[in-house]
Parts: sequence; structure tokens; C-alpha cells
Amino acid sequence: MRTFRTARSTRPARLLAATGVALAALALTACDSGTGTRDEGAGSGSASTSQTTGTPGTTTGGSTSTGSTSTGSTTTGSTTTGSTTDQASSKTGTGTGTSGSTASSDPWDPANRVTCNGSNTTVTAKPVARPINHLLITVKNTGSKYCDLYYNPTVRFGEAQSAPRVIEESQPQAVVTLAPGESGYAGVLLSMADGSGGEGTTEKKVVVRFQGRKSGSDAGAPASPALPANGVYVDNSVAVTYWQSTAADALVY
Repeated sequence: MRTFRTARSTRPARLLAATGVALAALALTACDSGTGTRDEGAGSGSASTSQTTGTPGTTTGGSTSTGSTSTGSTTTGSTTTGSTTDQASSKTGTGTGTSGSTASSDPWDPANRVTCNGSNTTVTAKPVARPINHLLITVKNTGSKYCDLYYNPTVRFGEAQSAPRVIEESQPQAVVTLAPGESGYAGVLLSMADGSGGEGTTEKKVVVRFQGRKSGSDAGAPASPALPANGVYVDNSVAVTYWQSTAADALVY
């Protein structure tokens, strides 16, 4: 009886042990196949998302496909349409404005300048006290545009066939330009005080001619300023300066 009780008590124990071994083996097998101990909810969601939208811009890839790359700033935004069109319109506007203001207000524009001559100036010729035997020619711009005095006046006294010599050292650094209302000057040495200029004559008439941009060219209408009633004495030393911007510069020579 004692032996029988022992045999009955050990059989269930062996069955239980065998069952445990089998369950352990099944658990190990499940782990090896990758389906036993994973959280099915989390794993399923992650795997499905990565497999469906794995390549950027394929099926529904939210921010990758429709977001900033295709429709956003690159294709339709500032790069293609925005800044290029604005720059073109800005350039056109600037060009038009510059052209308009230059043509209308720049006094140095050739369209707003003329050469001085007897038709757009008033000319006077008067003897001065100092230096002696000198005549000052004054040209005042009476026109509405700037005018240029080129080189020197061509002066003829009385019936003289030739013009006086030009005092070359009086040549200024630039052309004398007169704004409306401004004056330019030239000096004339009439005779030598010591008589070294030879025998002279008294002249009561003088004609002043203007030169153009090219030396020796005729700039247009001459001027015939009045001389003193008793005339001026002129000998062979007669000479004229280049046009000057001040009377003082014209009378230095």
C-alpha cells in the first residue's frame, strides 16, 4: 500500500514537468520566429506606415509629397514667380525715370546747350583805366540755355584785313560756359605804351566774331559793339586773349 501511494503521487508530477518543458520550447520557438513577444498594436502600425510611404513622395506622404517641396516656396513661391517679375518691373521703372529726369534738367546735356554768338548774347567793348591801352570785351548770355565760349574772339578793327594775334599764354584750362545771365570776358592789348608797336591808327568800329567747337569755325552771328565816340588807338602790337570767366583774368596780359 505504501509503495502504491508513492507511485500515484509521482505520475502527476512527471506530467506537469513534461508540460512545462513543452511550453518552454513553444515560447522559445515563438521568440525565434519574431511573432511571440512583440506588441502587435505598436509593431503593426509602425511597419505599415514605413512600408506604405517608404519612398518620399509616393502614395500619401503628408509633408514630404505635398508640403514645402512641390507646392510651397520652391515651385510657386518666391523663386519662380515672385522676385523675378518684381525685378523686371523695377528695372523698367528706373530706366524710364532716369531718362526723363536727365533730358529735362541736366544743364550739361547737349540738348540744353548752345554756342555763344551775337544772337544769344549782348556784347560790349570798353577801354579800361588799368592796365593802360587795354580794351575789355564783355559777353553776357541773354538766352534761356547755357552757352559755350570757345577759344578766343576774332576781332577786326575798322577795315583791317587780318585779326590780331592771340596771346597763347592766356588759354584757360577749360571752355568758358555761361549760364543764362552770366558773362564771359576777353582782353585786347590795343597798343604799346612806349611806342614800340609802330605807327597806329584810331579806329571807331570793331566786329567780334565767335568760334565754334572746331578751332577757326564760325559759330554764327557776329557782334558789333559800340566804341567810344573818339575811337581807340590801335598799333601793330594789337593782341587778344582767350575767353575768360572773370574780367580780372582777361586784363592780366
